[in-house]
Amino acid sequence: MDLEKQPAPQAPPPEGCLTVAIRIPVRIVVLVLVVPVRIVWDAFVVVGRFLRDSVLRPLWRALVVWPCVALWRYVVVPLAKAVGWLGKVLLVIPLVWLYRYVLTPVGQGIAWLARGIVAGLVWLYARVLTPVGHGIVWLLKGVGAVLTLIGRGIAWVARGIVAGLVWVYARMFTPVGHGIVWLLKGVGAVLAWIFTPIGRAIVWCARGIAWLASTVVTGIGVALYWIARILLVLPVIALWRWVLAPVGRVLAVVGREVWDALGHAWRIAGHISLAVGRFLGALFRWVFVEPVRWVYRTVLTPVGHVIRDMVLRPVAEAARSVGRITRTALASARESVRQARADFRRMLFGDAGHVGDGGGAVGETREREVVARREPTGADTRSLGSSTTALTKD
Repeated sequence: MDLEKQPAPQAPPPEGCLTVAIRIPVRIVVLVLVVPVRIVWDAFVVVGRFLRDSVLRPLWRALVVWPCVALWRYVVVPLAKAVGWLGKVLLVIPLVWLYRYVLTPVGQGIAWLARGIVAGLVWLYARVLTPVGHGIVWLLKGVGAVLTLIGRGIAWVARGIVAGLVWVYARMFTPVGHGIVWLLKGVGAVLAWIFTPIGRAIVWCARGIAWLASTVVTGIGVALYWIARILLVLPVIALWRWVLAPVGRVLAVVGREVWDALGHAWRIAGHISLAVGRFLGALFRWVFVEPVRWVYRTVLTPVGHVIRDMVLRPVAEAARSVGRITRTALASARESVRQARADFRRMLFGDAGHVGDGGGAVGETREREVVARREPTGADTRSLGSSTTALTKD
């Protein structure tokens, strides 16, 4: 027999006609009421997700996460490293030095001193205290033996006194005690003969009064019970059985059907909302996105290419030509100015000059040296001709 075999699922109980009659109209009404709520809810969810992903999350990162990361990275970590270094320098290293060079020698000295004291105490105990203790023990044993003998003598005297007192009591006080006991027994018998009937009568009367009181209280309780049962319990039972229980069953069926209808309507409204959202998305795409894409791809892109090929490139080529001509003219002008300045200098000072007296030649012929130009020339110059932009490149 398979002990782990699961029991077969029980079939659901049959539904009544009231349940079937309530279910369909309730679901229709609830569906009509829930569909707008679900659509609005899904719209709020989409807007909330967009705001969360596009606004709140970047704002949270910009206002909280990044400042905290920067604070941790550039403030807390360097400060912690500095504090750790200061703690190592100001606490750990001095404590290690103190332990190694102060506490360790002091501890070793204290240990050596303690070992000497312990050795002295051991020698004192073995050589002095032990013999003295043995002598004291021997003395105490002698005193104990003397006291034992004295105690035995006192015990023998006490036993004799007690035996004498027992003999006196047995010979003199025992007959008197027997008479007193006999007298007390007689008095007790007289008292029992007198007071026993009176006590029995009192007990019988008390039992009768208790039975009468219990009978009266029981009758009153039974009467009150039946009065309360007839006036309160039976009407409440009838109200519960014939009114509240049927109404409760009907309300339970209605509530269960309304709850199930809300669940089904919410799920169906979710599908409807999804379909409406997809329809609106497709409508927005075909009404706005696709026309804009078509205009950009079919109209703006060819127009941009035509403008680039027919306007921007010729303008760029003309600008490059003007730049080259201007640079050539400026270079020619600079060369002319430089040549005129050299001719004027040769005209004033000549090719060679002598300065100072004594006939000593301290000057030397100044010849114009070709100076390397700092700015690049020709194709090395950065101009529109070497541009890499998409609108002006060749």
